[in-house]
Amino acid sequence: MRTVRIWFQKIGTARFISHLDLTRCMSRAIHRAKIPLWYTQGFNPRAFLTFALPLSLGVAGERESVDIKLEDDGPSNEELVVRLNEALPNDLPVLAVTEPVMKPGKIAYASFVMLIDPEGRDADTLAKEVTGLFRRESLVVPKHTKSGFVDFDIRPYLDRVEVLPIEGKVEIRAVLPAGSEMNINPHLLLEAVQRELGLELYAQIRRTNLYDGQFHEFQ
Repeated sequence: MRTVRIWFQKIGTARFISHLDLTRCMSRAIHRAKIPLWYTQGFNPRAFLTFALPLSLGVAGERESVDIKLEDDGPSNEELVVRLNEALPNDLPVLAVTEPVMKPGKIAYASFVMLIDPEGRDADTLAKEVTGLFRRESLVVPKHTKSGFVDFDIRPYLDRVEVLPIEGKVEIRAVLPAGSEMNINPHLLLEAVQRELGLELYAQIRRTNLYDGQFHEFQ
């Protein structure tokens, strides 16, 4: 038995499927690809699939991963890529299959790109307004917790945020805490922009990478 890490993208319409549906889709693709997946033992056997920090609904992912266990050495990593891409939809392309290096529990940060359509407003002006907003001494937003919504100051977590006007739109590049200890959803930044600047904005969000506590790329 060996464990492999499947690297894939969640793009296009696939970004609107839930994590549960993603798990089902990946399980069925593995079955169609005739990959010798290992199942847990016991009364209700289940396929071993471990996703690293599942995405929020509507957020695209450029470098996602899922760990699976194979019953035996099975096909080569290169052959696994070919078989999975034949079985998965185009919006869930597999990029590579590797041996796991880091445990998902080591993830501490995630990088995002948020592309805002200013809807008729000047992109340069809006970019300056958003930059000024993110540089305030405090920026309090409602954050959902297990006990309900609480007022949460996101300003201490915005040191690695850059705002740029690009081709008539505004791009926000952010590295935010992610993982079990602290998690800042990029939607909180957009909610702050809409509420504080009095705007209704259309934005696309994509997660570009994951990192450990020392900002080493998740491998």
